[in-house]
Amino acid sequence: MAKESVKARQKKRENLVEKYKKKRKMLKKYKKYDLLQRLPRNSSPVRLRNRCSITGRCRGYMRKFGISRIVFRNFVSQGFIPGVKKASW
Repeated sequence: MAKESVKARQKKRENLVEKYKKKRKMLKKYKKYDLLQRLPRNSSPVRLRNRCSITGRCRGYMRKFGISRIVFRNFVSQGFIPGVKKASW
């Protein structure tokens, strides 16, 4: 499980990306790169990281479900995700 400070930092970045989204798009359209560099670094969407919505884990993230592989396995075995079952051969 990720530390609370890491989760909070990610949330802060998400808010900054959303706040400066239109401004970044406009500056890129008109090729005003000097003004673009004056924006906060964390307002760039490249700095975001996919994280599990429950644990905050960044590795083994399953984009379709928005959770990590460990949480996914637990949810599947408990039957919380319909249509998915454990493979056996």
